[in-house]
Amino acid sequence: MVHQLALYKLHPGVTEEILEEMIRRTRSLLLKVPEVMAVRSGRRIDPGSEWPFFVGLDFENRAKQRIFLDDAVHHKFLSDVIRPYTLEKMVLDYELEPGKNVKYS
Repeated sequence: MVHQLALYKLHPGVTEEILEEMIRRTRSLLLKVPEVMAVRSGRRIDPGSEWPFFVGLDFENRAKQRIFLDDAVHHKFLSDVIRPYTLEKMVLDYELEPGKNVKYS
């Protein structure tokens, strides 16, 4: 199983209300994609953190993750939630199965 963690920096004008809506829309949109096994999104706890918004996604494998990247709902998420409010992102992928060679994820 693959876990993807995406961290985002926000535009300076993004309010708490907008961030709350981003969190809600992330969950409601991305759970519609069949390849996504789980969605987590939220805000930073530490006010000094440079990454105030995150999205965590679980996929069965890298092939399902690649299918997700081409999904229309994913593109809608990017255009409606991510692009208007974020400046920068960092995406990290992790293998969740102990002992599994990441080459075969």
